[in-house]
Amino acid sequence: MARGTTAPLAVRMRPTSLDEVVGQRHLLGPGSPLRRLAAPSDGASGQSVILWGPPGTGKTTLAQSIAHTSDRRFVELSAVTAGVKDVRQVMEDSLNQRDLFGQSTVLFLDEIHRFTKAQQDALLPGVEQGWVTLIAATTENPSFSVISPLLSRSLLLTLEPLEDADIAELVDRAVADPRGFDSRIALEDDAKAQLIRLSSGDARRALTALEAAGAHALEAAEPVEQSVDDDEADAPATVTAEALASAVDRALLRYDRQGDEHYDVISAFIKSVRGSDPDASLHYLARMIEAGEDPRFIARRIIVLASEDIGMADPQGLVIATAAATAVQMIGMPEGRIPLAEATVYLATAPKSNRSYKGMDAAIADVRAGDFGRVPAHLRDAHYPGAKRLGHGKGYRYAHDAPHGVATQQYLPDPLVGRRYYEAGQHGFERDVAARLERIRAILKGDR
Repeated sequence: MARGTTAPLAVRMRPTSLDEVVGQRHLLGPGSPLRRLAAPSDGASGQSVILWGPPGTGKTTLAQSIAHTSDRRFVELSAVTAGVKDVRQVMEDSLNQRDLFGQSTVLFLDEIHRFTKAQQDALLPGVEQGWVTLIAATTENPSFSVISPLLSRSLLLTLEPLEDADIAELVDRAVADPRGFDSRIALEDDAKAQLIRLSSGDARRALTALEAAGAHALEAAEPVEQSVDDDEADAPATVTAEALASAVDRALLRYDRQGDEHYDVISAFIKSVRGSDPDASLHYLARMIEAGEDPRFIARRIIVLASEDIGMADPQGLVIATAAATAVQMIGMPEGRIPLAEATVYLATAPKSNRSYKGMDAAIADVRAGDFGRVPAHLRDAHYPGAKRLGHGKGYRYAHDAPHGVATQQYLPDPLVGRRYYEAGQHGFERDVAARLERIRAILKGDR
């Protein structure tokens, strides 16, 4: 670690050019908008862009890398502290710079979703007239947080969470680089793996944890260094998994997204929801979230749970689960834990039925076994020329014309007449379905 500096490690290690940026390869190819912004300008403004992605994925890094390599004037504002007056001042200065010196301006606006409509409106003249090239960063869906006129004048670029290999490269660079620890520490393999896992694709989180663990290791090694020879004193301080856990003041869960713990915890989560235990369900949900599990994976499992284990006992469960998945997609983490928790508790406390799911599997088993017949003639398509001559549609009874909206007629193929795949249970909404289904089947058979 460079002595005498107070800047956080994540700030010191920030790339000075796009070539140093790790990850986001889909945005950094030759000729990409970001590459063009970073190239020397001819005095003209570039394409305004909105960078949308989770925290720690490089939005500020990309903007500042462009600032270091482009000859454009660079101005940075934060939506947390800047107001309409600040924005208008930037616009006025940028217009003067263009007219007097032929220099274009890049305005980096962090957390644009925090700007009100009036504040965003103040950006429009400069962006539209080319006084500034806007690079805006947001962790929230711009479709909901950025006004339409500004969104239509900007190119939306989506950043993805960094891959494990990207985080590993950043960590290795911070350990060896003079801006970082300058090889004064060494990470054990287990500690490095834990650090990568805890980062959850967030570079800032990884470097912040590394900084704490590295400082802890260096402090712990200092008394020993005074009593050993020079060669041993120059040896790097070792960062272990235990030291990492102690430094970041958080329990390191035994959880490997590709290993046994991944499957064990998700299995326990599913079985706890199925077993109607909201407390255990929330516990396993918390373990997955804290371990850095992909929230989209959790949301997908919750949707499956809603259909497989709650089913027709409470059809609203699928609506809640799908809404939670959409909410996670829109707002990201850590706020995404809130709709995930709501859906988990709803499903855990809902009545349970797997009848529709079992009925589907039984029907699939018959189809796979070849246990099926031709579609009854009265149900076949009768719209094309010659279909009626073949008897298609003949005798079909339109259900809406029948009493109660149910007509007596055969729907299953001949070999399967009388076969029942779905048997409604007696829990929740399905109890009402069972009573109605009994009447429907009687009408279909002509018993009523």
